[in-house]
Amino acid sequence: MRSLALVGRVYPTTDRNHPDPLPTANFITQQDIGAEVVKSINETILLNAPDTTSFRRGLGTPVLVATGIALQFSDKQPTIRQVYQIAELGKPDNEPTRAPEFMRFMVPADQPVIPGDDLDFRDEIMAQAYHAPNRRLVFRIETTDQGTTHGNAAIKEWREFSGWRAVGTMTFDGACASYNGDRVVHFQHPRWRKDRNDPRT
Repeated sequence: MRSLALVGRVYPTTDRNHPDPLPTANFITQQDIGAEVVKSINETILLNAPDTTSFRRGLGTPVLVATGIALQFSDKQPTIRQVYQIAELGKPDNEPTRAPEFMRFMVPADQPVIPGDDLDFRDEIMAQAYHAPNRRLVFRIETTDQGTTHGNAAIKEWREFSGWRAVGTMTFDGACASYNGDRVVHFQHPRWRKDRNDPRT
């Protein structure tokens, strides 16, 4: 039982020596926040609007509920992370924003599965990058604007989606497990917009 997440920062240039500071965009995706059972990262579906099945946390349920209450004070929608930052990255100010409402990452079916029982996900990622036949870990990126939310995040909240469309892939050809990755690097939670395409909201 675990809840894996994938967060990242997108840069508007590939020029490492670009002379000017540029804005970046963050994304935050996760499995069911309450946790779920998957045999490998290949089965994981990571969403910017994950389900929340709080009772799966067992003895950790009070901590999850307390976190949810705290997030209610700082976020309008504590279980959804809007992706307008990516849609607006490098976009001219006079061009309207067209951000999808929902985004998910999935490992394609042809990605090799690392064998073993109860593998640590960090070992799986390292093996995908350095020992799998293609020496890379690929995620398929899909978006949709069609989704409905049911239930209550304090107990069980779930979403139903339709109309997913592929928009690209993200490929990792290197990896490391580090203290900085776990404890130092931070990713900004985008501020909630009533209209995700209108920065005035």
